[in-house]
Parts: sequence; C-alpha cells; structure tokens
Amino acid sequence: MQPAYSVIFLTTLIGAAQGLFLTLYATELGVFGATSVAELRPFVAYSTLVALFFTGLGLLASFFHLGHPERAWRAATMWRTSWLSREVIALPMFMGGLCVYGAAHWMGWGVTSWVGGITTVLCLGLFVATAMIYASVKFLQEWASPLTVVNYILLGCASGLTLATLLAALMGVNELVVPYAMAAAGMTALAWVTRSASLLRNARIRPKSNLQSAIGIKHPRIVQKAQGFMGGSFNTREFFHGRTAQMLRSVKWAFLLMVFPLPLLGLALGVNTASSAVLFLVFAIQYVGLLAERWFFFAQANHPQNLYYQTIS
Repeated sequence: MQPAYSVIFLTTLIGAAQGLFLTLYATELGVFGATSVAELRPFVAYSTLVALFFTGLGLLASFFHLGHPERAWRAATMWRTSWLSREVIALPMFMGGLCVYGAAHWMGWGVTSWVGGITTVLCLGLFVATAMIYASVKFLQEWASPLTVVNYILLGCASGLTLATLLAALMGVNELVVPYAMAAAGMTALAWVTRSASLLRNARIRPKSNLQSAIGIKHPRIVQKAQGFMGGSFNTREFFHGRTAQMLRSVKWAFLLMVFPLPLLGLALGVNTASSAVLFLVFAIQYVGLLAERWFFFAQANHPQNLYYQTIS
C-alpha cells in the first residue's frame, strides 16, 4: 500500500497523547505511588494540555488526507458500520474529555476521577476504532489480525509513558520520574514482543489469491509482459509504494532499533544521570522510530490487486 503521511502523523501523535493521558489518570488513581495527588494538580493540568496539543496536531494532520476537507463532517455519518466514522466521532469527544479533565485539575474541582474515568473510556474507544480501521480489512492479510489492535494500543502507551517521563523531569516532579521510566521500559518491552510477533506472522503469510485467480485463467504458467496502460492510474499510484525490497528491510530494522532497544537504554541512562536532555532525546528517537514503524505498517500491506498490476511502466 502507499503510505499516507497525514495518517502516519495522525496515528502516532494521537497515540502518544492517549498514552500520556492514561498515564496521568493512572497517577491520580495511585498506580505510581504518588504521595499527594493535590500537589500534582499543576503537573497533571499542564501535561493534559500537552496531550491536547498532540491530539490537535494529529487532527490537523488528518485534514491533509482529505480531498475535500470542507466535507469532513460527512465522515461521521456512517458510524453504524464504519470504524473510520467511529474514529471521527471518538477523536473530538476524547479531546473534549481532555479539556474538561485538565480544567478540573487546574480549578481544583472534585470531579477529576469521574471525568478521568469517562475520558479513559473515550480514549480506549479511540484506540480500538483507529486500529480496527485496518484490522477489519479482511483482504489485507497483514492487517487483519488482533495484533494490529494490540500493537496500536501498546505502542501508543509506550510513547505516552516516555513522554510522561520527560514531562515529569522537566517540571521537577522527581517522585514520578523513576516509576514512569520503569513503566515506559516495561511497556516498550511488551510492545517489542507483540510487534515482533506481528512481523513473524506477516512473514509467513500465504496469499489466498494467485495470478490464475486474479485474472480468471487456470493456465499453470502466466507471465505479465506489460502494465496494460500507456501511463499510471489510481490503481498503480494508490496501492504501490514504489520502494525497493531493500528499502523496506532498512526501514524495518531502523524502526525496530529506534522504537525499542534505544529507548530502553536511553531511559536507563536518563534516570541514572537525572538528565532531561537525555530523556528528551529518548522521546524524540522513539517518536521518529514510530513514524518509520507506521510507514512500514502501511507499506508492508500487499493489496490483492497487485497480482494483476505487477509491472509498472
């Protein structure tokens, strides 16, 4: 498939924002052993603003994928059957939840746990809706797997925890730096396992279609000699990424290095040296790696129509 850069930025930015929010709400619930939630309210409020900023950037990026942005509202009309429509609805609702949650902490309202709980449901719904856009496409075997949903959630949580570690260090909330870093390392390691599992699964996929079934001819030996067009078409532009197998391998190994082992090492170094600069570098490396991971996710999907359009002139 042809990777859409707007969708790559959308999914990685909102994923980090969702992971950051879940980290903040878990902190309020005492998961990370904070001594006083009331004292952490400014940190939670400012960090929620960062999550809202990332989500807003993701929403802005999504408009670049639309042929007619002024008609974007129509994408929500098919919510009964379309996961894309459900994502379109869940994203602004999640942003609204972030606004109320951050404001509640800033103003000292006593409803933060209830607002956080509702926003958590919206957050998880957004994770599922975004991932199911791809996991529900049965004829793209690389995507049609529960691992697609699992990886979207785990990678978003991993990047969000890494971002939370950086924010805690920058704002001087030292009691949370180590717990956040440990959780980020654990989530990154878990995501490493599941993403590797999806790569192994995809490498062993046997296509359900072949040249014979693609064109309806049962002859045992079929060779394509020409594309069949004088020039390119929608089919050859939208469903071919146009990159070599060597580049695909390079991107795969690059994201495996940048998303998983480098952040694990960087988190350990950043915590041991109490360096915000190192933690910033860790988040930057992991996020760039996630951009490469998401590009590879789209490029690896082999559309069945490519059996027919094998040769591009």
